[in-house]
Amino acid sequence: MARSPKTPTDHVHNRLAVLRAERRISRQDLADAVGVHYQTIGYLEREEYSPTLALALRIAQYFTLPVEAIFSTEPFAPMSDVLYKAPGGQS
Repeated sequence: MARSPKTPTDHVHNRLAVLRAERRISRQDLADAVGVHYQTIGYLEREEYSPTLALALRIAQYFTLPVEAIFSTEPFAPMSDVLYKAPGGQS
């Protein structure tokens, strides 16, 4: 049976690499903490793999953040836009 093309909501975007970098956590450390192989973290970061709900919740719990702060079906705005956006909507 042929697989249907992915819809936009099939793709899960994430901020894992940013979170790991700012907290100085290795892929191995995160993988060990959430019970997966370190390569799984790489696949997630490259958005080659979408996490199960259980894995997404374990990762959110690890970072003590809401799951929607880490994962989204919509692309995240670049952090520079979030942090340095000028008041009134002008950059």
